[in-house]
This record gives sequence, structure tokens and C-alpha cells, in this order.
Amino acid sequence: MKSWQSKGISEAEKVAVTAACQRFIDEVLKPRFLPVIQPTQFNYPIDIHGKWRGTRYRFIQRYRSGFPEAINKEFDRPFAALDWVARDRFDIQWHRHTGVWHCLYRDLSLIEALNTIETDPILHPL
Repeated sequence: MKSWQSKGISEAEKVAVTAACQRFIDEVLKPRFLPVIQPTQFNYPIDIHGKWRGTRYRFIQRYRSGFPEAINKEFDRPFAALDWVARDRFDIQWHRHTGVWHCLYRDLSLIEALNTIETDPILHPL
């Protein structure tokens, strides 16, 4: 049995959360934080996407390296996550540059959680 199933999240709810988060990425995050891709000689963002890891839906910014000697030309950096707590209840995690996740908000509905990510600058992509 998969870990997200053992914790109670249904496949239907996972699909619904994924769809809502993808709309949020497409309609809010990308237009606001990545309206155009601007290549530089350094690392620069090229995409924003989401991905499940267990019961956590992570919002991730994808970067491309402008350094010609870079071993990995592209890499991901998560910036916020929704931790599933119960049906339509989520905690919001913030991903610090050190790689540690910190819970900033608890027990929000999906709509409240997405609104919080939209309005709290600490949860925005870089």
C-alpha cells in the first residue's frame, strides 16, 4: 500500500488537489512570478510546477544554469508545500534555503491555503 493511501488521502481527493494546484500555478504563480523566461549567465528560473511526495504537494521552481561548466544544466528548488492533514485540511510548509521545511500555517482549507501562498511573500518563489 502506498504511504499516501495509508494516511487516508483518497485518490479522488489527490486528483482534485492536483487539478486545483495546477490551475493556481497556471493562473497565479506563472503570470506573476515567471511571465517570461530571461536567460542570464547565472541560474535563472524557467518553470514553476507541482509534484506529490507522499502526502505533501510541493510547489517547485525549475532553474537552468547559465554557467557553461555546470554539470547539471537544470535543477529544481521547492519553495512551498501543502501537507495533507485531513479531508480539505492542509498545513503550509515553507522551504528554507538550508533545505529544511518549516510549518508556517496549520489546518487550512485548500482555498485558504492557496490564497495564503498567493498573499504571503515568504511563500513566493524567488
